[in-house]
Amino acid sequence: QVQVVESGGGLVQPGGSLRLSCAVSGFSTGNVVITWFRQAPGKQREFVARVNGGGGAVYGDSAKGRFTISRGYAKNTAYLQMNLLRPDDTAVYYCASDRFHNGVDPRPYTYWGQGVQVTVSS
Repeated sequence: QVQVVESGGGLVQPGGSLRLSCAVSGFSTGNVVITWFRQAPGKQREFVARVNGGGGAVYGDSAKGRFTISRGYAKNTAYLQMNLLRPDDTAVYYCASDRFHNGVDPRPYTYWGQGVQVTVSS
């Protein structure tokens, strides 16, 4: 059974940093793609970044230049380092994975974490 668990959300002031963690368990392979999405109130779920088993990363426009996604040492773990946070980064951040999908559309993804709240406010 596949499980996705996120951690690391919280309240931060504008310009600050946060690091989110994601652990995906239940896949036999250690090379699953791990993807972060976010959803702000009243908005659609938005692609943030993804990382493949080799550490190759792809970023959404909102994340470029400020966020860094990386692979952890443990099997199928990943981190999202978020710097220079802005109030419009406030959202619930979700980690997701799927054997067959790794695109920017969240709808095909099968496995999701419970989400972590990130609030950027002074």
